[in-house]
Amino acid sequence: MDNYRKVEGEEVVLLIIEDNPDHAEFIKRNLEDHLVANRLYHVADGESALDYLFRRGIYEDPHSSPRPHVIFLDLRLPKIDGLEVLREIKTAEPLRRIPVIVLTSSEDEKDVALAYDNNVNSYLVKPIDFDSFTNMMKDLGFYWLIWNYTPGSD
Repeated sequence: MDNYRKVEGEEVVLLIIEDNPDHAEFIKRNLEDHLVANRLYHVADGESALDYLFRRGIYEDPHSSPRPHVIFLDLRLPKIDGLEVLREIKTAEPLRRIPVIVLTSSEDEKDVALAYDNNVNSYLVKPIDFDSFTNMMKDLGFYWLIWNYTPGSD
């Protein structure tokens, strides 16, 4: 299925910030299987996420580290907590309009409230059931990367 960005020639870029390599791979495979994103990037901790987004260190080159159209963010991350990553994204001028979807196993009301207090665009709890997770990723990808319109980025 083509999406409007592909038709217009723009690559759809997604950043997955997830410390569990199995979860990250599962997300990537589902989005690729449903042809939702052209380029998927993955970082495994909060520090690397901020380096990528602010183009620091090994992520300096905007061609190899393009701005994502959407960010999937786990909350429980090594080095820098996911809520702090969210706070940094949503207070930085070049990043704050990028939709951030928290995709986590935490159903804790405090985590949900803190995420929304820090301007998360959506908060989703990872289903335990394989089929439910697959369906959620398919719908999530279509919604955020195909149907939803956001302002352009550099």
